[in-house]
Amino acid sequence: MLDQHRLTISPFKKIALACLLLSLIGCSSLGDTSDPEKMSAEALYKASRSAMNTADYETALNHLETLESRFPFGRYTQQAQLDIIYAYYKFDEPESTLAAADRFIKLYPKHPRVDYAYYMRGLASFNKGMGSLDYLLNLDPVERDPGSAREALHNFSNLIAQFPTSKYAADAHQRRIYLHNNLAKHDLSVANFYLERGAYIAAARRASEVIQNYQRTAASREALDVLSQAYTALELNELAADIERIKKSNPASNNGDKTTGN
Repeated sequence: MLDQHRLTISPFKKIALACLLLSLIGCSSLGDTSDPEKMSAEALYKASRSAMNTADYETALNHLETLESRFPFGRYTQQAQLDIIYAYYKFDEPESTLAAADRFIKLYPKHPRVDYAYYMRGLASFNKGMGSLDYLLNLDPVERDPGSAREALHNFSNLIAQFPTSKYAADAHQRRIYLHNNLAKHDLSVANFYLERGAYIAAARRASEVIQNYQRTAASREALDVLSQAYTALELNELAADIERIKKSNPASNNGDKTTGN
């Protein structure tokens, strides 16, 4: 006959066994945390956040992209796609950032945080073009590529136009002013480059573009000087005199660099 006392489990052992069972249940609900392909959506998202908190953006991207692939309609998917944009940005992958932002905008144009995707498009373009934005003074002006700056200006302008009350609008506006002034200075440097080399028609054309496209900047005032010199060199004295009259009638234009970026 079995000894009933040997089958008795002490209260402390019961508590320990219950804790063990709860732990096992918790682990099974999250899935295998050693293999992303076996992890639950919640576990993948938590792992991605943990990785981003330690600046391990490569691991974060791996978890986020696995989550998006395995759970395309889950509760974490849309937030994961926003986090992918950020992780690519922090991982210094501007082209991937732009692609991820464009994809989110296309999939969720009415999402309450879609303005964030627009803002990140601007930031990605902005950082992609920092070399040209700093003017690269050691380079020949005509070798500089302002394409990224123009792209960033367009992206920030688009955000402000579509979401004027967005919490990102103020920063986008300041960056837009910066870009606007820098692009004006870039084009002015090209106009001066042509002027110094005797390419007066090219200098006049570029200076005219600065005046037309970048009004209310310091560069537009300086462009009038370039235009006047180019016309004088081309013996277009009447046009040169017209420019001088414009300069005298608009002294306020010399205040410069207060453009609204429009």
